[in-house]
Amino acid sequence: MINKERLVAEFMELVQVGSESGREGRMAALLKEKLAALGFGVTIDEAAKEIGTETGNIIAKLKGNVEAQPVLFCAHMDTVTPGMGIKPVEESGIIRSAGDTVLGSDDKAGIAAILEAVRVLKEQEIPYGDLELVFTVCEETGLSGAKALDYSRLTAKMGFVLDSDGQAGTIVNQGPSQDKIVAEMFGRAAHAGINPEDGINAIQVASRAVAAMALGRIDEETTANLGIITGGKAVNIVPDRVTLQGETRSLNEQKRINQTGAICDALEKAARDAGTKVQINVETIYPAMFVPESEPVVRLAQKAAVKIGLKPEIKSTGGGSDTHILNQHGIPSVNLGIAMKKVHTTEEYIAVEDLVKDAEYVLAIIKEAAEKGLLCDQD
Repeated sequence: MINKERLVAEFMELVQVGSESGREGRMAALLKEKLAALGFGVTIDEAAKEIGTETGNIIAKLKGNVEAQPVLFCAHMDTVTPGMGIKPVEESGIIRSAGDTVLGSDDKAGIAAILEAVRVLKEQEIPYGDLELVFTVCEETGLSGAKALDYSRLTAKMGFVLDSDGQAGTIVNQGPSQDKIVAEMFGRAAHAGINPEDGINAIQVASRAVAAMALGRIDEETTANLGIITGGKAVNIVPDRVTLQGETRSLNEQKRINQTGAICDALEKAARDAGTKVQINVETIYPAMFVPESEPVVRLAQKAAVKIGLKPEIKSTGGGSDTHILNQHGIPSVNLGIAMKKVHTTEEYIAVEDLVKDAEYVLAIIKEAAEKGLLCDQD
């Protein structure tokens, strides 16, 4: 039913359009053209003005041919770096980049699967309810596009985001909240060879704070990390400041709050002990999300998977996605596995067979929603 050759060709086309976060203009223009050709009404919201990107989020709507609740599908247009000049290579059923860039299956595999499923719907005159598609910008930089999305333009009461690892049939219904922590530890500059005793080494103070922190896997629900440390001007100057950037995540909101607090306490204690100060900024990037298995969106995803021979697996994740923001705005949504591998690296790849399964799964979800008619409340 899925046209494999067409799907692969379109995926190859999409990944070759560079769209690193904030630079999604060409991708948005291409998708707007493709969606209009499929009969969608397409708009681009005003997110670009808010977050300073080349383009806003794409919102596309297609009127169904049967009466059913609208269903939303979402994927993001941006990629991480290095994501410009991608040259995809297919060999033995595997698609990867030439090796000097990411592939961009995160998340253009999701986009390609959605487009192919809609083409099959139209070609084979399969019954479907109203469809809403959202292709966001800047997902990779803190879900910025989804946060700036104009939700007043959406009517769907259930959503499916194609942006997770795991095979087709994976249904992510729980994800963590995340805090971003940026701290500037102050010291006092002095000549490192003449009068170092007059200085306070900010790097040393910060290192004492880091040594006192619990980092990595804290428990089964919670993680913490310091990923960037910058500071110092020259090897012969006692550094007067250093900046640390890190994060905490947890499926449990209170644990995330506690872990962030413990990191801040370690920084403040180290500063006090050294007779200096630290300035800390904490920002909650996104809230935790949890969609109970009893929710129609989860049940529909399960039933659709079974109908096409997939084994549905409901799981939690330690990562964030646009799913968090959709749920925050009252659209019960789950994240679907699309079998992308080694994402965010130049070794990223996806199997052609998995691309096909992704499109089949989207198609099955649309068909199941249309068959159930009313928010799949019937068993």
